[in-house]
Amino acid sequence: MSVNTVLMSTSARLRDRRVTLERRVTASKAVRTSLVSLAGLIGGPVTNQAGEEVGRVVDVVARLYGPDPYPPVTGLILRIGRRRTFLAADAISKVHAGHVRLRTARVDLRDFVRRPGEALLARDVLDHQLVDVDGIQVTRAADLYLAPLVDRVVLVGVDVSLPTLLRRLGPRRWQARPTPERVLDWQAVAPFAEQATDGPPEVRLRASRTALHRLRPSDLADILEDLGRSERQQLLGWLEPEQAADALEEMEPAELENLLREAAPDHAARLVDEMEPDEATDALRDLTPEERENLLRRMPTGEAAELRRLLTHREGTAGGAMTTLLVTVHRDENVAGVRARLAEQAEHRTEIDAVAVVDDQDRLLCDIALFDLAVAEDTTRVADLIAWLAQFGLPVTVHADTPLAEAADQLVAARASSLLVVDDVDRPIGRILADDLLDAMLPERGRLHFRRFLQ
Repeated sequence: MSVNTVLMSTSARLRDRRVTLERRVTASKAVRTSLVSLAGLIGGPVTNQAGEEVGRVVDVVARLYGPDPYPPVTGLILRIGRRRTFLAADAISKVHAGHVRLRTARVDLRDFVRRPGEALLARDVLDHQLVDVDGIQVTRAADLYLAPLVDRVVLVGVDVSLPTLLRRLGPRRWQARPTPERVLDWQAVAPFAEQATDGPPEVRLRASRTALHRLRPSDLADILEDLGRSERQQLLGWLEPEQAADALEEMEPAELENLLREAAPDHAARLVDEMEPDEATDALRDLTPEERENLLRRMPTGEAAELRRLLTHREGTAGGAMTTLLVTVHRDENVAGVRARLAEQAEHRTEIDAVAVVDDQDRLLCDIALFDLAVAEDTTRVADLIAWLAQFGLPVTVHADTPLAEAADQLVAARASSLLVVDDVDRPIGRILADDLLDAMLPERGRLHFRRFLQ
């Protein structure tokens, strides 16, 4: 991928994000002046055309997971005498602050049966955890705001402020007063409604991924660490395994350990399998032998065998911190071919900062940094690059049992971003990256998340 392509892609994402922000309905003055507080609506009267009270609002039903950017209200749960019943949205004339007016005097009341994607806003969302995707934080819904949009009432925003929570504790006349200046647009929110899980999962995923796909792995990791147990597992279920694994690699070790124990064993095994080998090994080390073996048994045979081999290396050594993800080439190849090989490994770009050149017996000849490949001509032979790099000396390597402190000294002396790990006959078996070395040597400071070369 060229630099121009990367810049164009970044510009497109920024432009799409700006358009998204501009299209948010809470930016409209008309919508902001017509907001209706859910907290103020609950317990409020429902009247017919004649102004006679029919019942009281118990909850509001909305299709939370569906194709609409703003969930439409599909009905109300009413209390009529001692009975609770469902009133469809098409019977509603207008939703006021703390009051609902119906279209007709005759009301078709029936028992509530939850349909796919529906949630009870007061029971499932209000006072529950949600993700503020713009602010990249886990917060709690102190109030939800409804508003008329075109020909229906929709959920347009959420209020997460402490003053709003205190307002709900005051007199009823305060509870119905919305605070537009504190509203988060619903498109900036990823909710967790545990009960709204009926129907095909893709119905729920559409709305959630729309908000979450913009987040970086480190942002998702912070969110996962802040969520409660059930919300954390729900968020993991929304993410593609590769995206979830990237986030897990950024988590604090203790939090990752808890997460893997909380998850269903099959799901936990799949997540670990998607992680980079060195990160997966670190995660497995923190589990008990029984827990570790339980996950390994559920992984594909080849991947499990590789992780078992990595686990045989002692912690605190180069072998215990290395990744086995290597790109190896031979001296008779040219730079264009090597670049094509690297392009095939694009998903592992943060784990690759150099290419190892080996002979016919897989013994190390040279370690070529990506920068040297970037500035070389396409037709340049790898053998010519080896000859040019010879002036800087042989590549610095370590063995699997080399203590991390010694590996760090060699890394600093070589002024490199990684070191190759070789066996007794000089065959590359892994690579230890600078940031992984620092994470391993400074565990009390948590993950440092240093930017890797050319990330």
